[in-house]
Amino acid sequence: MEPLEIVNRLKDKFLSEIVQVTEFRDQVFVSVNREKIVDICRYLHDDPDIHMDYLADLCGVDYPDNQYRYEVVYNLYSMKYKHRLVIKALIPGDAPDVDSVVPIWNGANWHEREACDMYGIVFNNHPDLRRILMPEDWEGYPLRKDYPLKGPDDSEYRGFEELKDLHSHDDEWNIR
Repeated sequence: MEPLEIVNRLKDKFLSEIVQVTEFRDQVFVSVNREKIVDICRYLHDDPDIHMDYLADLCGVDYPDNQYRYEVVYNLYSMKYKHRLVIKALIPGDAPDVDSVVPIWNGANWHEREACDMYGIVFNNHPDLRRILMPEDWEGYPLRKDYPLKGPDDSEYRGFEELKDLHSHDDEWNIR
C-alpha cells in the first residue's frame, strides 16, 4: 500500500484530527492534533492492511514562532509491507504534553524520555518519565531554541570541574 493510500484511510477514520498532509522526497508527512495521537497510532499499528509494527524513531522539534511550538515526530514502518509514514503531533507551547505511545510500541519508552529531557514535552501515562541524558538536577531543556548556549545563567554544569580534574592527565597520553 502506498503512503497516500494509508493517508486516505486515516482521513476516512480521523478526518477532523488531520491538520495537514505534505509530501517531500517520496515521503508523506501527516500533521495531526495531539488529542487523538494514541488512537491514530493504534489504528496504524493494528489495522492488518497497514500494520505499522515498527516505530523507527520518535523525536521532538521546537518551532518557537509557530502556532504549535512543538511537534513530536513519529517515523513509522511496516516490516511486513515495507511502507513508511511520518506522523507529526502538533503541540502548543503553553501546554507541552501528549499521550505516550509506549503501550503500542514499547521502543518508544526511551525516545519519549529523551524528548521530555531535551524539550520538556511531557508524555502522559509514560511508565517511567525521568531524565535520560541530563543529570537529574539539570535546569531547563537544552534543545529548546530559547535555551542559552552555555546553559542556565551562563554557568557550567556543577560537575564540570571534577571532570576537568579527572581528565587532566589526558594530554600526557598523546598516542600517535
